[in-house]
Amino acid sequence: MPMSYQALARKWRPKSFDTLVGQEHVVRALSHALDTGRLHHAWLFTGTRGVGKTTISRILAKALNCEQGVSATPCGQCEACRAIDSDRFPDYVEMDAASNRGVDDMAALLDRAVYAPVAGRYKVYMIDEVHMLTGHAFNAMLKTLEEPPEHMKFILATTDPQKIPVTVLSRCLQFNLKQMPPGRITEHLTRILEAEAIPFESGALRHLAHAASGSMRDALSLLDQAIAHGAGHVLEEQVTNMLGAVGEDHLYAILDALAEGNTEAMLAVADGMELRSLSFEAALQALATLLTRVALAQLAPTAIAEEDERARLLAQAGRFDAEYLQLAYQIAIHGRDELPLAPDEYTGFTMSLLRLLAFRPEQPSAPGAKPPSGSDGSGKARPLPTTSATTTAPAATPALEAPADANAAVKTAFERGDWREVARALKLSGLTRECAQHCEWVKCEDDRLYLRLSEAQRHILELNRAVFARIESDLARALARPIKLDFETGAIAGQTPAQLDEFDRLERHAQAVAALESDPFVRGLIERFDASLNESTARLV
Repeated sequence: MPMSYQALARKWRPKSFDTLVGQEHVVRALSHALDTGRLHHAWLFTGTRGVGKTTISRILAKALNCEQGVSATPCGQCEACRAIDSDRFPDYVEMDAASNRGVDDMAALLDRAVYAPVAGRYKVYMIDEVHMLTGHAFNAMLKTLEEPPEHMKFILATTDPQKIPVTVLSRCLQFNLKQMPPGRITEHLTRILEAEAIPFESGALRHLAHAASGSMRDALSLLDQAIAHGAGHVLEEQVTNMLGAVGEDHLYAILDALAEGNTEAMLAVADGMELRSLSFEAALQALATLLTRVALAQLAPTAIAEEDERARLLAQAGRFDAEYLQLAYQIAIHGRDELPLAPDEYTGFTMSLLRLLAFRPEQPSAPGAKPPSGSDGSGKARPLPTTSATTTAPAATPALEAPADANAAVKTAFERGDWREVARALKLSGLTRECAQHCEWVKCEDDRLYLRLSEAQRHILELNRAVFARIESDLARALARPIKLDFETGAIAGQTPAQLDEFDRLERHAQAVAALESDPFVRGLIERFDASLNESTARLV
């Protein structure tokens, strides 16, 4: 007769601190206490489901009762260790407070606690979901929790520590268990599948790790389901079908179509998702995450640990402007928020994709990418209409040049050394404008313009080098000559455009308040109805 199957979550449950994953801060503290003999009488483990609260409790019970002695490395082979692992050790009691929450249940447990251990060194009582106890039950255990017998140890576990009375919290050593990051879950699942000799794809494990939401137990349960769904294989396509998740192929197909300005390809992705009944809300969430990773690859590629992912993201990072990635991220998250207001989710998702195309500026060309076109009926995104009345031969260079009057305004302001007017005349927008607003004109020598940022704005310079390069190129084009920008940080001697704009705003606001206060009609209303003027809403029109 074949042996019954054991779930992976039980089979691969850690049996020692060495095999525990992702809770190094707790292991370090407990190991030091066990090895030095500084044993507290009560521990409280908090954290979401499946992060190791009960597992740590069992390992701690073995460490206290191992026949080889109290240490952070129980042998795992003695009778006490094997009995605790198989849940048949008489001096280790796990109590579920969700179903044994009354004062009578607590009184019965405490009555048994006064007796000496039957087989071990310590009696260890583990109370799971302790926040479910009633107030009377907490009161009943307070005295014993504060001064327990020498042979007794309490281990409390909860997913909601806010509901535990402070009188109980003050009597325990509290450890907050972290949620498992997706990377750690993926690594652990990889080791398990390799040990089980089960074929798998890395992309499938990443989907399982994200679906587990920080719980290793949930990840192992989902892995069991994926193995059954894939008939002994863990493949990405089957896992995405099982989870109803949006695969990376859909997301990268959207980015490819967006980079090429190909409307038909982008809508084809939406149609394919609808046929597979995939969640459009989850798709926009995943798209926002991917856009964040692409932006991260532009600014800090070394922060992406996995080499394959980094290479794939860097390939996309070269196809998009840094400012546009910020805008695309906003479109994705706002599109997700607006889905409940759309006629249906497909329409809302499609409109978000069309927004990505509609607000897409001219992007750097990727190798082999086709430029956007709208005149051949191919369905690709059309460029925004220009103000020119003629539509003859396309000319790329004039389209990139600023109007002559705008160039004249830039040159005039530049000659005066007025950085505020220069920034205005350049018609900067978005993140580029924000960066320029915080700069101060220092001097201009030999076609080199020196600008200064305050120390408080140093992060702008460090994180937005590409944006400042954009300012430099726009300024050189407007001046019709090469210009080099040189940035430094230090104390602002004069005033930045942002400061001047704020002063103007405050002055206009003061004028508006003064105008309202002197207006006979407003004064009459105030006197007649004993009203007051809400100055914060005053505006000049």
